[in-house]
Amino acid sequence: METIPLPFLKQEDQPVPTPLCPAYQCVLCAPTSPAAKLHEETLTYLNQGQSYEIRMLSNWRAASDIPESRRLLKSVLRVGFHDRRLQYSERQQLEGWQLSHPGDRIVDIDIPLSVGVIDPLLNPSYLNIVEFLWDPSKRTSVFIQVNCISTEFTQKKNGGEKGAPFRVQVDTFKVDSQGNFNEHVYSCSCQVKVFKPKGADRKQKTDREKVEKRSALEREKYQPSCETTVFIEGMPWPEIEIPKSPSSTPGLCSPSNFKVPTPDRICASPVCASDSSTECAGESLNPSASISDTQQWLLRNRFSNYCRTFSNFTGADLLKMTRRDLTQICGVADGIRLSHALTARSVRPRLTLYISTESPSKNQDITDANQTALYQEIYMEDMTAAELTNKLADLFSVPANHILRISRTGPHGIHILLSDMMVRNMPEESCFTAMLQKVQNPDGFHCILR
Repeated sequence: METIPLPFLKQEDQPVPTPLCPAYQCVLCAPTSPAAKLHEETLTYLNQGQSYEIRMLSNWRAASDIPESRRLLKSVLRVGFHDRRLQYSERQQLEGWQLSHPGDRIVDIDIPLSVGVIDPLLNPSYLNIVEFLWDPSKRTSVFIQVNCISTEFTQKKNGGEKGAPFRVQVDTFKVDSQGNFNEHVYSCSCQVKVFKPKGADRKQKTDREKVEKRSALEREKYQPSCETTVFIEGMPWPEIEIPKSPSSTPGLCSPSNFKVPTPDRICASPVCASDSSTECAGESLNPSASISDTQQWLLRNRFSNYCRTFSNFTGADLLKMTRRDLTQICGVADGIRLSHALTARSVRPRLTLYISTESPSKNQDITDANQTALYQEIYMEDMTAAELTNKLADLFSVPANHILRISRTGPHGIHILLSDMMVRNMPEESCFTAMLQKVQNPDGFHCILR
């Protein structure tokens, strides 16, 4: 029986969308891992402190005809966390790293090796962000050094075997009508892991040997390793306020004008924005979404490869498609993932706690104090002591590593040290009064739950 082709499968009938801006591309000169499967994002291993070239490419042929002050582009490069849970505690993670590495930065620019980089800015307030100007009509290569390693952000219970993956993201802007670098033109990123010196080379060799030992049929499931890593296009980092440069000077902004939101206010990395429906409200596709909104949703949820396929689809069109339709268009892996993303529903947190930071006065009755105090809800997903520590640190606006221990008041006023087992056995919607007490360490606190 001959299969009748569906209208949305006929690519030749679809108008090719006209790009809104010239095409750009970033290429990291480091090989991809041979252990990445076909439908997974590439992963690249880097050595700590080693200089790696990122080539800034553009096919903007008319750039040479534009005055130099108008054709310069500004790129903001950041090294952030790939994992959503670490993104929410990024500020505390970076502060903890800074305490153990005073004077160091997460990412640096190797100025002597870089080519075509103009006015590089390394803001001391943002250890994981660098900025620079460049001319798209000329050869431009920026050499970066990542000075942290992935295992520094791994909990001890994992034994350091699985380091936290990072995202190297580049957001590029051009000059607007006011002479400021406010007009977004391109964003892209790639996933990396950073090892101690020479560790990346050993890991690359280990992955290659593991894949080679598999059968020919199994090896077909893996991507071939490439000599370079091509950044994938995505959305700009959420809620970034673009720093403004004076119109009279083609330089970068002063540090005081640069503002980046804290990770607890942002949803996720632009290319991994749909890992959990509970962590980012409003990520589900709305049936009333326009074609443009649907395209943005696909980009945010890592379906950029299918933006052209669904270029004429509204939210309602996409939501009417069955799982079978999606697997026929996108393949089994991506089709199932897209189906799950479209039908995702909010999941209740595993544990909800109510915390008050108001201590009752000496002359106030405890019952009256509980009735007048204001409580804030805390939603627990992992139900671990480490997760509760991070939540309480956010509540008190202190770095998580400054809370040295947490205890709960038990019978006869004794203090019971908080553990994972204690958190897992807390009754739903328990109410506590949390207090911070200074310890011998000048920056350390003891948190008491009553």
